[in-house]
Amino acid sequence: MRVRPLPLTKSRAFVALTALSLGAAGLLSAELPASAAPAASATCPWVGSNAPVASRVSQLMAKMSLSQEISMMTGTKGSSFVGETPAIGSLCIPAMNLEDGPAGVADGMTGVTQLPAPVSAAATWDTGAESAYGKVIGSEEAAKGSTVDLGPTINIVRDPRWGRAFESIGEDPYLNGVLGAAEIRGVQSTGEMAQVKHLAAYNQETHRNTSSDNVIVDQRTLEEIYLPAFDTSVGSGAASSVMCSYSTINGTYACQNPNIMNDVIHKQFGSNAFITSDWGALHTTAGGANAGLDQDMPGDDGYYGGALQTAVNNGQVSKATIDAAVRRVLTQMFGFGMFDNVSSGSPRATVTSSAHTATARQIADQGTVLLKNANNQLPLTSSTKSIAVIGADASTSVRSAGGGSASVKAGSVVSPLAGITSRAGSGVTVTYNDGSSSSSAATAAGKANVAVVFVSKSESEGGDLSNIDLASSDNALISAVAKANPHTVVVLNTGSAVTMPWLSSVSGVFEAWYSGQEDGNAIADLLFGDVDPSGHLPVTFPTSLSQVPANTAAQWPGANNKVEYSEGLQVGYRHYDATNQTPLFPFGFGLSYTSFSFSNLTVGSLTKGGSATVTAKVTNTGSRAGSEVAQLYVVDPSSSGEPSKQLQGFGKVTLAAGASTTVSFPVTEENLRHWNTGSNAWTTDTGAYGIRVGDSAANIPLSGTLNVTSAQLGQPVTVTNPGPQATIAGATVSVPVTAKDSTGGQTPAFSATGLPAGLSISASGTITGTPTSAGTTTVDVTAKDGNGATATTSFVWTVSPSTAGVPTVPYVGQGGKCLDLAADDNTNGAKVEIYTCNNTSGQSWSHLADGTLRSAGKCMDVKGAGTANGTLVQIYDCNGTGAQVWKSGSNGSLINPASGKCLDDPKSSTTDGTQLQIWDCNGNSNQSWVPRA
Repeated sequence: MRVRPLPLTKSRAFVALTALSLGAAGLLSAELPASAAPAASATCPWVGSNAPVASRVSQLMAKMSLSQEISMMTGTKGSSFVGETPAIGSLCIPAMNLEDGPAGVADGMTGVTQLPAPVSAAATWDTGAESAYGKVIGSEEAAKGSTVDLGPTINIVRDPRWGRAFESIGEDPYLNGVLGAAEIRGVQSTGEMAQVKHLAAYNQETHRNTSSDNVIVDQRTLEEIYLPAFDTSVGSGAASSVMCSYSTINGTYACQNPNIMNDVIHKQFGSNAFITSDWGALHTTAGGANAGLDQDMPGDDGYYGGALQTAVNNGQVSKATIDAAVRRVLTQMFGFGMFDNVSSGSPRATVTSSAHTATARQIADQGTVLLKNANNQLPLTSSTKSIAVIGADASTSVRSAGGGSASVKAGSVVSPLAGITSRAGSGVTVTYNDGSSSSSAATAAGKANVAVVFVSKSESEGGDLSNIDLASSDNALISAVAKANPHTVVVLNTGSAVTMPWLSSVSGVFEAWYSGQEDGNAIADLLFGDVDPSGHLPVTFPTSLSQVPANTAAQWPGANNKVEYSEGLQVGYRHYDATNQTPLFPFGFGLSYTSFSFSNLTVGSLTKGGSATVTAKVTNTGSRAGSEVAQLYVVDPSSSGEPSKQLQGFGKVTLAAGASTTVSFPVTEENLRHWNTGSNAWTTDTGAYGIRVGDSAANIPLSGTLNVTSAQLGQPVTVTNPGPQATIAGATVSVPVTAKDSTGGQTPAFSATGLPAGLSISASGTITGTPTSAGTTTVDVTAKDGNGATATTSFVWTVSPSTAGVPTVPYVGQGGKCLDLAADDNTNGAKVEIYTCNNTSGQSWSHLADGTLRSAGKCMDVKGAGTANGTLVQIYDCNGTGAQVWKSGSNGSLINPASGKCLDDPKSSTTDGTQLQIWDCNGNSNQSWVPRA
């Protein structure tokens, strides 16, 4: 079944988080001034232009040589980022900096926020939470100088042994697509590109990037299980780019596989996203380029660069193929304002904030799943006078993050012991035992009213788990503590499902995943009931490995250089339904401190436009406020050969005690389709479709029927995506959007959401107006015909600030001398010096909001992007590199964030013609530059 996302109602539970995210965005504006668009110049007329993106791309590409185009497709080494394409100064093309990752700024960078693992954000089942998660990631990546965030990871968790399960979303293609798209929109709202990964069928680490990891999977399973989340991500998410994977798919490496790149991403999905290889995932030159691979990373494997140029010269790769790849890359660069907004971020910057920390805590609060609460053991009440906190994971060895490229370095982590102790206050005795001795821990537990045991299991990129059991010592510890104290609560810090042989002997269990730097505060919030548990499982927890879909060696980790995906569509909860097995905890499961009921299911009839509306009433039947996730499952007619039921909608609601609300789910033809292997296309069967609503895959109290009498449901409407848009604030725009309707004589009417302030769309589909403020947004344009059939397309729109009103003034330094271009020379490499102030054009400078200091149409530049004391300063074509960014500091200093050094007058000279340099900032007068009105 094709899984198209349905509109969701954002839960009130996350209104505060959304507000915090907006606060974070405001803080970012203070840390990273909105970039001003430089005026178009004769050298680079595509910079600062208000022409359509496609025209600007064509104008630039007409000036590019083959070697310059190929440099846009080839990574380089030596930057502060995990990947980079080089700047081309003569064409004003900025560098593209790519940085991990899916859980925030990674690779050991400091001064960042360690968010909870992506699986924790997924367990919120809340698009508002995912968007806020993405906003923190995007803002911190941008503030570090990155332009592309390598995330999110949206691969299906096919098996709980996968070492990267913690950094993905879950086991369901609908859930992965909707939440992945929400995160992407959050990331890209900050102006940072998101690169969704890993295309496709990448579900294990064992043998990765070798021919032994050869996934044997049929096209229907690819289309219905492993590709839909990518469709949603590049569609409604408008992701700028896609990363192909280390997998081999049906005998062909993913990054050389035309079936998933050219045929699916570029043609079937109609996406203009560019495709980048995972690091080292390319294995041949022509095979990658001809299959649709636009960038090779990190670029040191010898397959692109000179080898690609040779392949073009030899006729193995056409020039048209190169042009198409570069056009996709440049389209996104223009669309995200990279030519108009020079990055002023720096890898050295501290980018975390109190607002980001608050978001991290709220994600951990709402992503933690309460799995058991016998006899209402939780929340802890005033009658609890003593708590035994047990386990190294509670204090000395807190497992707050997974490993690999999704590992984020926290400045500090609030341990569970610290969080519980702080929240408990002086009236509660909190004792700690590290759990190294089960008998000692049991003794400590026996003396307390409640025992809370913390255990964990490590997961990391690069290796899979051999089992899903906790360490035997951890299982023994829990059993011993539970025997000593029946009021034992277990907190699991794991990346995916684990077995629980002690489950019947404990009173409470939390799955807290990897909770990030706010670990201790979040678990204290939940234990004491300051926050109602509202997380739901995005994966099934089996009782043992014998229950999982891939339960043979041929399926996992593979045999004879093949990994057989013979389970086909029966992945996750689908498999448990098909085999009539009861897992330990089902997909979608999660408890609350209150209770809920479902009632009043209504299933509307299909309209001529091919849509129906399903509604259900959700009531809080308990005594306190709480949140519930209503889940819609569709059961296809048996003729379709589909799994027994599949998630097709969800919505999180927050209700006061006794309150009710109605949740609404639109169901369209696309939610009822399956892949027809005969026609190699989507098909809708006629018949009765079951409609089920509940709060997990195993608890579905409401049941109804949607009858489909014709395979042609309404008349399809298609909207042509205009691609990313980039305009200048204050400049009038007119962008036509077109649609087609198969019903003769009908003209669809258009509407739009997310347009930049000052713009509107006419009923005929033309977007006009004058954008009034800078920023990046995702625009959704919908066309609707007279029968009610609709189609929506999504694209990014970046508005860059105008340079109008930016003053041009002299800068006065040591001894009253002015910042000067020698003899008004603006030739690339000409020196920037001090000289007697004389009001010439070479002493007229504009300090734009993007951080560049400009004179005579060029930028003040640190020679060779050097970082050493004494590196000379020159004038050069503006090229978007950190070598041309200058921030105003204290005492009139001008700081180059890329080097961390200040513009300096050597030896406090006052001699005319002395060339300036960079030097350690010292607060001396020879580093003071005062703009004179």
